Amino acid sequence: MRELNAPGPWQVPDGPIRSRVAFAAAHVVPQVGAENVPGAPAVVDWDATLAYRHQIWRHGLGVADAMDTAQRGMGLDWAATQELVRRSATEAASVGGSIACGAGTDQLDPAEVARWEAGDPAALDAVTAAYREQVRVVQESGAQVIVMASRALAKVARSADDYARVYDAVLAETDRPVILHWLGTMFDPALAGYWGSESVDTATATFLDLIRAHQDKVDGVKVSLLDARHEVGLRRALAALEGSPVRLYTGDDFNYPELIAGDEQGYSDALLGIFAAIYPAASTALQAFDEGAAAGDAESARQGAARGHAILASTEKLGRHIFAAPTYYYKTGVAFLSWLNGFQPGFQLVGGLHCGRSLAHLVELARLADDCGMLLAPDTAARRLQALLTVNGADS
Repeated sequence: MRELNAPGPWQVPDGPIRSRVAFAAAHVVPQVGAENVPGAPAVVDWDATLAYRHQIWRHGLGVADAMDTAQRGMGLDWAATQELVRRSATEAASVGGSIACGAGTDQLDPAEVARWEAGDPAALDAVTAAYREQVRVVQESGAQVIVMASRALAKVARSADDYARVYDAVLAETDRPVILHWLGTMFDPALAGYWGSESVDTATATFLDLIRAHQDKVDGVKVSLLDARHEVGLRRALAALEGSPVRLYTGDDFNYPELIAGDEQGYSDALLGIFAAIYPAASTALQAFDEGAAAGDAESARQGAARGHAILASTEKLGRHIFAAPTYYYKTGVAFLSWLNGFQPGFQLVGGLHCGRSLAHLVELARLADDCGMLLAPDTAARRLQALLTVNGADS
């Protein structure tokens, strides 16, 4: 076995990060020994789950909670989701941390949703009511709302007008600007045709129409399509809107270094699952952007941006590996790195999702993490990696 490297020269910031708004979409740690098997209610290790969020806040990033990284609709049931939202929001308030939480429709019975016919007014009303219930839970916790893409809405919506009907009603009840989430099929195949079209260009036009209609209700949009060119085009379209600004929070876990660094016409903020795995590096990179901007001259700003981009780029191979197809198993890699770094007692996910990647994939993940300084406790990582190899009969 190779000798592991020391962690990267990561820095904890002295104050808030100012150059970008950045959220890490955090995962949930299951309770060791509980029946966290497919189809069973999630049993969460709250101490480990919340301690991980404190690490993210300590590094100056916000936490995006109760999202797909936390296995919404993929192991985390609605009862556990509500508790996660309330607990995380309370912890955020205790340290002045930033938090935004997902509101969706996954409390609806999948068997009932499967029987719905497209365009059924009663079904659309049920989707709207489910969204409203979850929005209320997030708002009452004190967290910012992220309006997540809905599998149920994708099933029942017949056209762009059906999406507008539901989102109009939901946004009318929000008490502060929200983040709209557009999640691609590589993350969730059940979201095909979201916004009423299989054409990304047509869907984008519908998405922009929705934002224009509710611009004062929209803080930003998180786009997870893994298409950097599309994101830059959407970012420029948002910048051209008159009225209150709308942020583009990149959800591109492949191309985040270039998108966050930006160009002469702007940059993307961040709401990323990969940031939950690389938060020390992400924080250090954003601090470099801050330092360059704070110097007050163009050359310092350029050098700071170059340093920040280089740090993020050093983690890009790791990000691409964790999010490799089938992309919806990326949570396995986030939990694996958390386990290697000693932040959870077992390599597990709720719903048994930790079995979603092969041993070869995990070993390569460990190598890439070591290459970019993301094994934060090398001795612990070495012991745990050896134990994984042994139990899988690959220690020779």
